[in-house]
Amino acid sequence: MTDTLLPAVVVEPNAEADAAVIWLHGLGASGHDFEQAVPFLNLPDSARVRFVFPHAPVRPVTINNGWPMPAWYDILSIDIERKIDEASLLESVEQVNALIQQQIDQGIKPERIILAGFSQGGAVAYHAALCYPQRLGGLIVLSTYIATAERIQREKMAVNDRLPIWLAHGVMDDVVPYSLGEQAVLELEKMGFEPEWHNYPIAHEVSPEELNELGHWITQILEFKESFA
Repeated sequence: MTDTLLPAVVVEPNAEADAAVIWLHGLGASGHDFEQAVPFLNLPDSARVRFVFPHAPVRPVTINNGWPMPAWYDILSIDIERKIDEASLLESVEQVNALIQQQIDQGIKPERIILAGFSQGGAVAYHAALCYPQRLGGLIVLSTYIATAERIQREKMAVNDRLPIWLAHGVMDDVVPYSLGEQAVLELEKMGFEPEWHNYPIAHEVSPEELNELGHWITQILEFKESFA
């Protein structure tokens, strides 16, 4: 484990940021993967949101014949159970925690920081957000699954028991089965969360409609925080 912050693509708002979204990409991608998604969110200029898109470390991935690639953790099996190397996922969680702290050090209140993740990045975002020791603004999880449900159940923090959660999944996803998204909703509800669930007629990807609806949600979350903080 290194104390060095993950490199990241940072998209600043027109005015000084008072909120941040830390968005984790999927397996084999990079922080640039969702950089172009920001305009499709159609956020108002008043949102003043900084977007941080970190690059995952390069590590050998078992299901890729051990070849190194950008990955938040090693995936040991691609079957429906999605066997993973939990130690490497937890290492990524610590690196995400450091990015959250960086935003706090730059003057962003933790309750105005939203964690987001697509696919493998979403599995890390689940753990990082639900187990974070300070109240966060929200959690966005796209086309993903909960890889560490039992550990989250043990280690989740009461301060985030009412965390707003926005889930979306493509019904034609052939990489992370749609059923895993549905299962995540059930697991969250068993933990006492009230996730907002969306599905779209797409594969393992995001769509303009999805991003537009997500942008409305982000705006509502941040306006609420701004009005009542």
